Amino acid sequence: MKYAHNISLETKWVPESSDTPLSYILELTNDGEHTISEFKLCFSGPARIDPLAKIDGANLDVRLSNHTQLSPPSGFELAPGDKWTITVHGLSYPLRHWSDGANTAYLVLEHENIVPVDVSPTQAVGNNEALLKGAARFPVPEKTPVAVSIIPWPNSVSIEGSRSVPQGLELQPNSEMSEAAAQNFTTLATRLFPLEGLVRDAAEGGFPVRFVDEKNLAPEAYVIEFSESDVEVRATTRTGFFYGLITLGQILRGARQHKKNFVFPTAGKIEDEPSHRWRGSHLDVARQFFSTAEVGQFLSIMAWNKLNRFHWHLSDDEAWRIEIDAYPALTEIGAWRGHGLVMPPLLGSGPERSGGYYTKNNIRELVAQADNYGIMVVPEVDIPCHSYPILRSVPELLDPDETGTYYSVQGFPNNCLNPARDETFQFLETVFDEIIELFPSKIIHIGADEVPIAAWSGSPQALAMLCKLAGDAVADGHAKLTNTISNHEGADEIDGSGAAILQAAFLERIQTFLASRGCVTGGWEEAAHGDVIEKSECYLVGWRSVETSASLAGAGYDVVVSPGQRYYLDMANSTAWSEPGAGWAGWSGPEETYMFNPTEGWTDAQRKQLLGVQACIWCESMTDRAIFDRLVFPRLSAIAEAGWTQHERKSWPRFKVLAGMMPILYGNWAK
Repeated sequence: MKYAHNISLETKWVPESSDTPLSYILELTNDGEHTISEFKLCFSGPARIDPLAKIDGANLDVRLSNHTQLSPPSGFELAPGDKWTITVHGLSYPLRHWSDGANTAYLVLEHENIVPVDVSPTQAVGNNEALLKGAARFPVPEKTPVAVSIIPWPNSVSIEGSRSVPQGLELQPNSEMSEAAAQNFTTLATRLFPLEGLVRDAAEGGFPVRFVDEKNLAPEAYVIEFSESDVEVRATTRTGFFYGLITLGQILRGARQHKKNFVFPTAGKIEDEPSHRWRGSHLDVARQFFSTAEVGQFLSIMAWNKLNRFHWHLSDDEAWRIEIDAYPALTEIGAWRGHGLVMPPLLGSGPERSGGYYTKNNIRELVAQADNYGIMVVPEVDIPCHSYPILRSVPELLDPDETGTYYSVQGFPNNCLNPARDETFQFLETVFDEIIELFPSKIIHIGADEVPIAAWSGSPQALAMLCKLAGDAVADGHAKLTNTISNHEGADEIDGSGAAILQAAFLERIQTFLASRGCVTGGWEEAAHGDVIEKSECYLVGWRSVETSASLAGAGYDVVVSPGQRYYLDMANSTAWSEPGAGWAGWSGPEETYMFNPTEGWTDAQRKQLLGVQACIWCESMTDRAIFDRLVFPRLSAIAEAGWTQHERKSWPRFKVLAGMMPILYGNWAK
């Protein structure tokens, strides 16, 4: 006989103090009418219980990264109204914010019957502030420092006068290039603001916008000239016209919604072009899946911010998200999580099968949309580490004689593709050939981050490869590898430097393959380890600090700056427990993100290697889309302005006034 159960879970965080040990308390309450016995509790969230943690009141059965299964003591029964209290002394990192704790849980009864559990947000003992969700409000004050609403702020704004606010913009393109820009802007404006009618024909009161093809402007530059009777937009490219129209659309929306604050000018000029060629945003769709519609809407928001690089993080330890014809198991297995599946519930996914992937048709549609918006899409397949779903979906990639277990920093076991196996490269070359066909950018980001120091330590094939590399490097005078490899000749184990050597050889081979296909290789800063990849055919994203990025630039690498302390948008807005998000790199409120100078202290030589800046949106804590809004907006716009506006022309008081006019993904600005 099956009973309807009503079970709830409350979790509490008790920080370590002089008289209180660190503890994470879980209280499971039976709010139903029937006693429960012979059960197990499964839960997940960003925080991970340490495998060696002391646990009072329960036994640790399973721990895979942030997925945990606990069982009560033998013979334990949970009667109606009773609580089961579990105290954990030992987590992979201390909880800093309410979203760090468990956010999904369920019970497993006999015969694998599943009972959902209602989970409350984790509370910190002694902290009773209301928990925050949704984008913070940025109201427009009675007095504003500027007369027009534009983000990112242009190079030069010299305007006069004010007219009655136009009902819309009547676009009058006169060339194939301006016609394309007008159509793309109309599509964008309709998608973001479907009922505002930013684009209207003359019959509906549209204000004339004329286009002039200009030969001498930079590719993304534009000029706008205002008069009493019309507006003229000048540009050299489709993207230049498109950006000019976005600026006009922002001016119109500001003047329409805040008539006492902003104007639609009757005279003057705006001259504008970006200060950096790479103005990007990364989106992690592996930890949390975002539908094709959501990604499309995010591309639209990027365009409205004049961002032009979309770094699409399509794989990680938690999931594989891209259709590959040659290996259907990647999406049949690696794209889905749930109880009893190869990939268990992780990061707040529940016991039911959940997840998803992007078909090739989905990808082609999104790449075409991005191109219309002047956005280049850069796909990332994160290798050789962060490959847990690959290896579970395609197990023939494993060394059959490998023994032992190593763990990544996120708690995944044996999650690195083996550089000593030909099968690895046969797999990757097939996969990349299919991916390259989908992405005309011809830039493929391969991750290369966070390889564990003990990676491949139990693989006889990897050990043999390491010894061979040592001998070959010495014999051939391979300057880049000899110093670090020669010490491993004849070794019987792989340590941290040995793993780095194997990774370097792996990356060198992958880059050589991608270059043979006409592709530039992207990587996180760790791809520089071993100094073996060809600098003229790669770029790196610096994420640890500005100093690290400057060092990479000084070594001759093209660099995109994305320091975790300021440009990782999963970091919380403050240190307050009530804020959602992560805290391992610190925190960064909108003002701190905006005022940050990504190249402070760089030399002229280092600046020559700078491609630009990038926001990184890692989604471990973003099970609730209201958390996404709070973490991403308006900080995404702050980074967009860092990429476009010259640093000396930035102004926090101005930006703060205008930020609330920008679109957000899931909801309205919180009241």
